[in-house]
Amino acid sequence: MKITKAVIPAAGFGTRVLPATKAMPKEMFPVIDKPTIQYIVEEAVNAGITDILIITNRGKGIMEDHFDRSPELEEILKKGNKTDALEDVKNIADMANITFIRQKEMKGLGHAVLRAKSFVGNEPFAVMYGDGIIHSKTPAIKQLIDVYGEFGEGVLGVKKVAESEIHKYGSLKVENLHDNVFKCTDMIEKPQTKEAVLSLYSILDRCVLPPEIFEILERTKPGIGGEIQLTDAMREIAVTKGMTAVEFEGKRYDMGNKFGILQACIEIGLEHPETKENLKDYIKELAKLI
Repeated sequence: MKITKAVIPAAGFGTRVLPATKAMPKEMFPVIDKPTIQYIVEEAVNAGITDILIITNRGKGIMEDHFDRSPELEEILKKGNKTDALEDVKNIADMANITFIRQKEMKGLGHAVLRAKSFVGNEPFAVMYGDGIIHSKTPAIKQLIDVYGEFGEGVLGVKKVAESEIHKYGSLKVENLHDNVFKCTDMIEKPQTKEAVLSLYSILDRCVLPPEIFEILERTKPGIGGEIQLTDAMREIAVTKGMTAVEFEGKRYDMGNKFGILQACIEIGLEHPETKENLKDYIKELAKLI
């Protein structure tokens, strides 16, 4: 079955990067000339996704404005003969069918995804976390979608994390099938002891889920932090039916982390045609002073 729908949970408070997120959502942090959320939407569109649901909360209406038309701005750009900027602004509103819904209570990622039940219907769908940019040749979510087409199971986008950091993530029990594709048969959210760690592979920002996840989420009890954890619901599928994990190609930037934001701006800036040469020169000169 072709996957045409994506859900982007973007309702977090962004507490790791306060005070910047007091008034501006972390999903709107700019990387060169585009906000984080636009990179994620573009990844979905480039993977063949046509319908996108962005889950927000109070105070994040600025994201809706970003993906809406702006007639006044467009008219100013038109009068100024700024053709390229005009096309960029217009294209943002026409990339995909983008809708928004609010998570009225902050009860965790699983609770947020459950808000997408009526949008998804009875179809497999992509989940793309709203604070993770993945810079890759082939869109990361397309890499997962392709593997879904191969096995027909839920697919997890994974990377290895440092042993000292695994307690901040989920840990997966995996077995290699071929190349960068694994079978996942168990998982645990934020293991707190060395014995609880299943492997250093963790889900990072992308997955493709079957619609049955909603029925499981509806009866999933609060877990770590008193929240409904998506990991707990996915674990039920992994243990009973099995899921697939893909160690995706690409560099992931955590835009809810101060250093991740700096990394994204520098590394993507080193590839952007309008900034790369000046940034290279600047870094070389700066290095002489360090």
